[in-house]
Amino acid sequence: MDAYDTGSGARQGPGGREHPAGPGGGGTGDGTGGASGSPEGAAGPGAVRGASGETVEPPPVSGPAEAGPVRDAAESGPSAGTAESASGTAPATGATAEQVKPVEPVEPVELPTGVAALSPRYQVGALVALAVVAAAVCAHLGLVFLHVAPSNTLTKQHGAAVDEWVFPEFEQNWKLFAPNPLQQNISVQVRAEVSTADGEIRTTGWYDLSAEDGRAIDGNPVPSHTQQNELRRAWDFFVATHDSEDRAVGLRGTLSESYLRRIAVLRLERNDAAGPGGVVERVQYRSRTTNVEPPSWSGEKVSDRPTVRELPWWTVSGSGDPREGAA
Repeated sequence: MDAYDTGSGARQGPGGREHPAGPGGGGTGDGTGGASGSPEGAAGPGAVRGASGETVEPPPVSGPAEAGPVRDAAESGPSAGTAESASGTAPATGATAEQVKPVEPVEPVELPTGVAALSPRYQVGALVALAVVAAAVCAHLGLVFLHVAPSNTLTKQHGAAVDEWVFPEFEQNWKLFAPNPLQQNISVQVRAEVSTADGEIRTTGWYDLSAEDGRAIDGNPVPSHTQQNELRRAWDFFVATHDSEDRAVGLRGTLSESYLRRIAVLRLERNDAAGPGGVVERVQYRSRTTNVEPPSWSGEKVSDRPTVRELPWWTVSGSGDPREGAA
């Protein structure tokens, strides 16, 4: 027994062979053990003894810090997906090709418009209203046609009804056309005799009523009917129902005088001709007619001197109501 045997704690068996001290002893038959301190006899955890008696170490286990296998798996992923795409295999989805169906186009539905879109009750009302309007328009056109048409059996029998409908709003004439178009400028003027608040009587100057209407119409896209036609038609009415001595011919002549008086009072009040506390007692009209100069190529010669027609004084009341008779 040498010096190693005393410190090893091993037991000698028959024949001088040593046995391991415990059940897990690593001694060998040739006296070489794991506790001998030899590097060859030391085995790490999990060491496996080979068939020839040599100790074989398992390969080292890679730790989480080594990304070699993970990198290899990541690098193999795209190649695998590329292979699948190349082979025509699509990834699995929730719906298969048999479940996806093409959407059929929807045909547009034509909805009814106009009167057809209304309910039957309102359709009947609309048709009745259209029929009434059509009948009124036809009746109006027929009466206007009879008014401008030459004398015939209908106008002789129903002339009063035609005139009652046409006059004065829908009167028609042919003066715009040949053979007698209007070739004169007529200016209608009026003045008043006023009783002042002091009891004096004074006469105002001439107010050009036609010029006032012209200024109201000029530049106005929608002038009123009265500004365009009231004074002009009233003066034409007077001239047509009076002779050259300004005497009324029939009842229509007297009516034209009353109409002109009322227009004069309204226009003078608008211009404040009487002044504070004054009253219009009488009014007087006059007209100033000037011929329109003909074109140079016509060779026609007309007088450029105006013609003045002055009417007598007409008495009116303070309330504006006309009184019959002339002063």
